[in-house]
Amino acid sequence: MMKKLWFIALVMLIATLFILNLLLGTVHIPVTDVLRILATPKMDAAGDGTVFTNIIWNSRVPQALTALMAGAGLAVSGLQMQTVFRNPLAGPSVLGISNGASLGVALVVLMSGSLGGVALSRLGYLGDVAMSVAAIVGALAVMGLIVWVARRVEGNVTLLIIGVMIGYLANAIIGVLKFFSNEEDIKAYVVWGLGSFARVSGDQMVLFVVLMCILLPLSMLLVKTMNLLLLGDAYAQNLGLNIQRSRSLVILSSGVLVAIVTAYCGPIMFIGLAVPHLARALFRTSDHRVLMPATMLTGGALALLCNLIARMPGFEGALPVNSVTALVGAPVIAAVLFRKN
Repeated sequence: MMKKLWFIALVMLIATLFILNLLLGTVHIPVTDVLRILATPKMDAAGDGTVFTNIIWNSRVPQALTALMAGAGLAVSGLQMQTVFRNPLAGPSVLGISNGASLGVALVVLMSGSLGGVALSRLGYLGDVAMSVAAIVGALAVMGLIVWVARRVEGNVTLLIIGVMIGYLANAIIGVLKFFSNEEDIKAYVVWGLGSFARVSGDQMVLFVVLMCILLPLSMLLVKTMNLLLLGDAYAQNLGLNIQRSRSLVILSSGVLVAIVTAYCGPIMFIGLAVPHLARALFRTSDHRVLMPATMLTGGALALLCNLIARMPGFEGALPVNSVTALVGAPVIAAVLFRKN
């Protein structure tokens, strides 16, 4: 009964935060105007109506939808990584997968001007597609390396350290690329690396939401596999589970989610690491039949909250999302460490 109440509370919280994301921002829009614009999506002929309509439909709605889907995807990815490696500090960024996606984007963005003579940021839709593909390839490459290493080391701490070293190596290569790149490419990469839910709009937003609506339900198909992996390799194998194939599937699911989110929103930190712990604390269970949907909802709610804080009235423009997620996520991780001694 308590779990049902928590699910209802999370759905209501998401609905409330979604509405607040439409109402609040650097430009004040009265509640009545927001409701009228949502009810009649066609642009008004009057001056202010047109401006408000543009802000709601071309900025705030895509931003809120992107935050909701990105938060859910990163949270599920973090839960999958923590389950596979049975490590509470495992996550997309800690194990270097996000760094791999960033390296893929850096190779494409920073080398486009030097080798091709044309900055990728000027190519519009083609440039966005190239960045998305590069992020996916980079993330999957690091994932493959992590899986290869996981089969050859026994300790989770060792694997965690190797993941951090992969992240440092990726950052070192990015630093070298920056040194030899032109200013326009460096600026485009730095802006992408700050992380933002605001850069996805129009057809990009539709494609992103469709991809996440496909990937998130597919990740639910791995619930039984993840429950068996929690029991330990030997016990799961005795129950007929193919350990290597199952691990590969879960890591593949996690990596694709991270790659898609990173490609569209940039590297968003701490959500994938902190949200699974929040879901476990709220629902007090390790059963992934409950944890997976709970983590999706908690991740979406937390991302909406961070996006709302980043765009609070009084700020000039918007704060980098990573600054806000770190403020929220770091205390959660610290509390987990203290609780587990």
